[in-house]
Amino acid sequence: MGRVLASALGVFVLTCALTIFAAALQVEAEDISEEAKIFQVTEDQSNRKITGGWRPGTEKQFQIFMKKYGKKYSTREEYLHRLGVFAQNMVRAAENQALDPTAVHGVTPFLDLSQEEFENQLTGLRVGSPLNEVSSTAPTLEEDGLPTNFDWREKGAVTEVKLQGTCGACWAFSTTGAVEGANYVATGKLTSLSEQQLVDCDHKCDMKDKTSCDNGCNGGLMTNAYKYLMEVGGLEEENSYPYTGKREECKFDPDKVAVRVVNFTTIPLDENQIAAHLVQHGPLAVGLNAIFMQTYIGGVSCPLVCGKRWVNHGVLLVGYGEKGFSILRLGNRPYWILKNSWGKQWGEHGYYRLCRGQGMCGINTMVSSVVTATTSPPST
Repeated sequence: MGRVLASALGVFVLTCALTIFAAALQVEAEDISEEAKIFQVTEDQSNRKITGGWRPGTEKQFQIFMKKYGKKYSTREEYLHRLGVFAQNMVRAAENQALDPTAVHGVTPFLDLSQEEFENQLTGLRVGSPLNEVSSTAPTLEEDGLPTNFDWREKGAVTEVKLQGTCGACWAFSTTGAVEGANYVATGKLTSLSEQQLVDCDHKCDMKDKTSCDNGCNGGLMTNAYKYLMEVGGLEEENSYPYTGKREECKFDPDKVAVRVVNFTTIPLDENQIAAHLVQHGPLAVGLNAIFMQTYIGGVSCPLVCGKRWVNHGVLLVGYGEKGFSILRLGNRPYWILKNSWGKQWGEHGYYRLCRGQGMCGINTMVSSVVTATTSPPST
């Protein structure tokens, strides 16, 4: 992807890059810390073979990667296969770095996965129809007076970063995150809710696109999930219905509902309106194109090319800021703050910052807000 454009930019970007042999992936909010030094891929660190196997530097990096993330492969054949995938992804990381110079791309926990495996295991958002037949389009809100920077994490409305594992249930995590935030806005209480309930029990389909049905680890839609929750009464707590990372028999107990969902709306494409709804109503469920996320370590992602129609991953929009520096976009540029569901070892402690105001990677095409009851369900 993007080889022609990457070649044009590669000399400039990769000449300026520092080759660092270390294995840390943590990134501070505004700059890369010492712990965030990465294996920066340069032109001579390709996936080309030499006599007797892979280039020694590549295999050394792969072995450090295995140790850091606890990777184990059962056979020599599997080891060599994953080494080859890793080497190819190192080249992809260099291409992504050239196309996305304001972010840092390199070694992440998912560099031993092919692009197909990555999409199947770590995304899982179904496209569906643009507007859902049960929801209403959100009203236009006043945009004047919005804060320059805003973050629901600072207000206590966001639970800890979760880990979906190798189950394509991003849609469920995006849904629960939005419901958790809405419940906090309504009641002042932050409660971690059950993704497993959605994975096991939600089979709702988009009435305008019967092929877009919620299907556990094989994908789903946040708006479908809202409809399901409105019908069954709501979500159980995480503790009462814990996540297992695989689809199992539905064990939902209506008597254990912790938060009731009463309505949801879709947000217009305008990103100023998205910001206004975020500030007024709480964290929002959003979809985006995750093409650059497999190799993302930190910084503000502002790729030169990122398809807006191939939306394949559900995340939670929790805030925005104005201090994202972009060389190719003339200074400081605004960005969104997105909570992911790939654990804290990925990205900026589990978060992703993406350029705001340009519909980057389709971030404005699938945005929804949910409304929960203002009181908790009665105890039984």
